[in-house]
Amino acid sequence: MTNRVLPLLCFLACPLSAAEVDGRVTDAVSGEALARVIVSIHGATARATTGPDGRFTLPDVKPGEATLVVSLVGYLPARQTFTVSAGETKSFDISLSPATLRQSVSVVAAAGPFEQEAALAAGLTGEELKNLASVLADDPLRAVQTMPGVTSNDDFKSEFAIRGAGFERIGLYLDGILLHQPFHTVQSGSNTASLTAVSSNTLGSLTLYSGPLPPMFADRTAGALDLDTRDGNRKRIHGRAEASASSAGGEAEGPIGSGGKGSWLVSARRSYLQYIISRIAPNNNTLAFGYTDVQGRATYDLTPHNNVTIAAVQGFSGLDRSGANVGVNSIFFSDYKTTTADLAWRYTPSASFLITNRFAYIRERFYVDNRDHNPLGGGAYGEWVWNVDARAVWATKQQFQFGSSVRRLRDDSFVNVFLSTTPALTAINRARGMALRSGAYAQQAWSLAKGRLSGTVGTRWDTMSTNGVQAVSPYASIALQILARTKIEAAWGQAVQYPTIPQFTSLGGRTSLLPERSSQTQLVLEQRLDTRTRLRFQLYNRQDRDLIFQPFAEPRQTLSGFFDIHPNAPWQNSQRGYARGVEGILQRRTANGFTGWVSYSYGVARVHDGFIRRQFSADWDQRHSVNVYGSYRLRPTVNLSSRWVYGSGIPIPGFIRYDGTAYYITFNRNRTRVPDYQRLDFRVNKVWVHDHWQLNLFAEVANILNRDNRRYEAFNGFNPTTGAARLAITSMLPILPTAGIVFQF
Repeated sequence: MTNRVLPLLCFLACPLSAAEVDGRVTDAVSGEALARVIVSIHGATARATTGPDGRFTLPDVKPGEATLVVSLVGYLPARQTFTVSAGETKSFDISLSPATLRQSVSVVAAAGPFEQEAALAAGLTGEELKNLASVLADDPLRAVQTMPGVTSNDDFKSEFAIRGAGFERIGLYLDGILLHQPFHTVQSGSNTASLTAVSSNTLGSLTLYSGPLPPMFADRTAGALDLDTRDGNRKRIHGRAEASASSAGGEAEGPIGSGGKGSWLVSARRSYLQYIISRIAPNNNTLAFGYTDVQGRATYDLTPHNNVTIAAVQGFSGLDRSGANVGVNSIFFSDYKTTTADLAWRYTPSASFLITNRFAYIRERFYVDNRDHNPLGGGAYGEWVWNVDARAVWATKQQFQFGSSVRRLRDDSFVNVFLSTTPALTAINRARGMALRSGAYAQQAWSLAKGRLSGTVGTRWDTMSTNGVQAVSPYASIALQILARTKIEAAWGQAVQYPTIPQFTSLGGRTSLLPERSSQTQLVLEQRLDTRTRLRFQLYNRQDRDLIFQPFAEPRQTLSGFFDIHPNAPWQNSQRGYARGVEGILQRRTANGFTGWVSYSYGVARVHDGFIRRQFSADWDQRHSVNVYGSYRLRPTVNLSSRWVYGSGIPIPGFIRYDGTAYYITFNRNRTRVPDYQRLDFRVNKVWVHDHWQLNLFAEVANILNRDNRRYEAFNGFNPTTGAARLAITSMLPILPTAGIVFQF
């Protein structure tokens, strides 16, 4: 009897043998091990933190069904439900995706932190993109403004310059489509506020080309910013709601059908920045600017070889500066609407060949009034696009790429300028017309000596119906791995950019205008200090010719007196010039510890105008710029980041001199500059993770040193007797603490 009772008592009194869970956590993009990640079991006290190698162990796990929860600030939480038996050890390999990149499928990544960047280009990771986009204005182009070689001394504008060339010469490509004006902005005003109509939360990648442009990028001569939007989640529905000091918005995504064949994604934002500014800076009406946008995307696999994607971006924006004391040619009220829609069909008949057909439609409508409610401008723009791109891999690391594009353009706009000498009269400029731009390209990428020597050769052909000019633009690049950690890259290329319809058809336009042309050379030396740190130097030279300008559209001093504005000054291919300089960056990119960079750029951009026979600094000539960015994970749930930007003053465009007290019209162009620009921002991210939802808090202090940065806004005429000029030079952001909150489920 005793022999039977003792085993029964032991079974009742002794617990079942516990199970164990272990594994490793890595970054889904770079493959780097993630340290200090919180790993727990839902509903249990079991909890661990990963070590430097990303590994963790959870002992004493209760047998049965359990859910593993993995979380880290800056990353999307991961959950895995599993069943474990008594005494069993369950192992997991977990990849966490950055918070700005929700993966719809698992990612296999073994590349280093810099291998994801295209050759001779620079990119931003998910965490960098989010931290640099700013709480005040969640804008991916604000993040780009901190990259080496980029000039943007304006807190209110998303646009930027590259190596002395303005944004009108930089292409913004969204999923391969060259956008026209993808901003919440005020048309007819070059110095008003602007914000990109594309949310950073919908982007999968961002790449900046600031040197010779590969042949697939058409109709721009200085640079290209390539934005790729991401698909929605193909497994389950996710949601996100966000509110900050300037806007509120949200997004949702999820699968279409069963079996993970498709997904959908919708994002929306609305600003209330104008209400905040009216309280913190009542004397500054420049930011009385509101916007609303909606962005959607749906993709579906029709067959294993055919995929269809439909996407659209719709934006509304406007400016209301009621109560502001501004000049007669300053913008007072505005309204702007923009729409971009595209349909893409991808066909992969084999693993080595991909062809993409993309059809897109772009539409814009705007009007602008001055302080007297008189129209300063208005118009409508439309564009139909058909792009074809194909890639064929015919040998190991040998890829041939080719494609073509057709763009049907339509523009109808007018601009009114109120003359300073006769304020009762206006000079009306109107443009109306249609055009067809066509182009094709081909390029071959090659690799030899086990990848130590690689390069690309290619060319593109372009033409436009208005002037009938055809252009051929060759391109070549080469990269040589000298040592295990030392690499040299060189590239040379030509590019063309055709005149706009207003430049062809306005009162000062002419159909015989030639396209602008550039020839760029770039040499890059990169030294890896370790697997996560690099030192990179770039030398560049850009030669420009046939630049389009209105030589007689600005007042200037002559030997016989003062020359006033010619209201319908003709557009001319009157300028040629160059941009030369050097850029250096020391960068560390890691998923653990400190990550960031320090960069310095020195450049000179000069222009010669053959009509007025003057040589002067380019409008975006910035001699010195320094960009510093740093990010550090203080705890698994807290991340700190900061950036500091310095830029020497850029010219005030026009024939302006400053005597220390007042501005005057003078003989020479671009001789006076705005003051140097400096701004230091600090940001903290805090996350609370629960089993089925996550709460993120973002707090930021912009311009923490409260520096009085100034910008040139407008020219409001001059005294024809004394030459005294009236300029609008306004202050930008003061010290500004802001905060935002994000709820994800």
